Amino acid sequence: MGSFFPLSTKLRLARSVLTKEFPIYVQYYVTARCNLACEQCNVIYSNADVGEASTDDTRRIAENLARIGVSVVLLTGGEPFARKDLPEIVAAFASNGIHTRLQTNGLASRAALESCMKAGANDISISLDSLDPGVQDRINGNVPNSWHRAVRTVSIVNELFPGDALAVFGCVLAPRNLEQVPDVVRFATEIGWWVSLVPAHATARREPLSFRTYDQTLVFPKDRLPRVDAVLDEIRRMQAEGFHVYDSEPYFEDMKRMIRGESVRWRDRNSGVCDSPDLYFAILPNGDMAVCCDWRMRTRVSVIDADFPERFRADATREEAHKIAAACPGCLFGSFPEITISARWLGPMLRRALSFSRADARRALRRISERELLELAAGIRARAPHLYSDSAAREGAP
Repeated sequence: MGSFFPLSTKLRLARSVLTKEFPIYVQYYVTARCNLACEQCNVIYSNADVGEASTDDTRRIAENLARIGVSVVLLTGGEPFARKDLPEIVAAFASNGIHTRLQTNGLASRAALESCMKAGANDISISLDSLDPGVQDRINGNVPNSWHRAVRTVSIVNELFPGDALAVFGCVLAPRNLEQVPDVVRFATEIGWWVSLVPAHATARREPLSFRTYDQTLVFPKDRLPRVDAVLDEIRRMQAEGFHVYDSEPYFEDMKRMIRGESVRWRDRNSGVCDSPDLYFAILPNGDMAVCCDWRMRTRVSVIDADFPERFRADATREEAHKIAAACPGCLFGSFPEITISARWLGPMLRRALSFSRADARRALRRISERELLELAAGIRARAPHLYSDSAAREGAP
């Protein structure tokens, strides 16, 4: 897993991969609130029916996750920075020895970012789908200046976080931004960030799933499929050349399948079922355990309760989660598939470990001002101006 993790976390990760009995990773949706309404995301609606765990509750959640051997927690939302107590939440997990990662839309203040970093946040992920401000603002729900604010946040992260922190751009692959994604990879690599791709997930209103959009314009039409293949192949070549692309080869092949409406195959080595809850699971804003971001448990299992470790290990809980996962058509929501791939495909596991541990100055976060970031983005856009027709792309920060 590389230099991003201390030795104690690496040992827990190795135990999880070998035994498949201790969760590597938990996604905790600390809130459903968000100051954006991104076109590819439905979570602000799907999780709006549950309240939020209190600060004290999150401390109990952190203690219980430590008791079952969790290595990494992702604090996400909605927008996690909507919670004023986020630094206290970070501190709860960090003090229990859990590697703590933040996932944000990039609109957090400097003070909030610094407080979370000082509280023990190790890594961060920011949504970035394009170097075109106009395109990004539309993706974010037609929120003006959201791209520029995210770029400002990137500059702050590179200043505050240590150079060996893992900083990732979560990039959703959709018809609107397809041709611009390779440039996001170029931008990320230049400043020490990584890119993790997720194909847009859409579903019908008659089949609601928590994270999947109802917007069918995010589904690629058949005549665009050759271009999808070409862009993904280009990104794979860039990855082979040393550009910072997080995703594995099996994941890339599954992206092509999912975009075509075909079944994904990353679960094939586990009888067609994902590894929830053995290697990962999710937590709803109110502290209830969920199979993943899309599927809730039918029986309420609270991660807050003192008996959670026992209930987590109980046959009834695991059988219910397995039954729900077995009925799922499959997803490509990044982290869960990649954990299964890393745990069950030796090649991807070794390549990822080698990639993250390789000594290379380009792989470290480097201090860079907001102005320099804007100039870097403008320079990358200038190499292929036909991809950036939006006039806003040629403007500086407002």
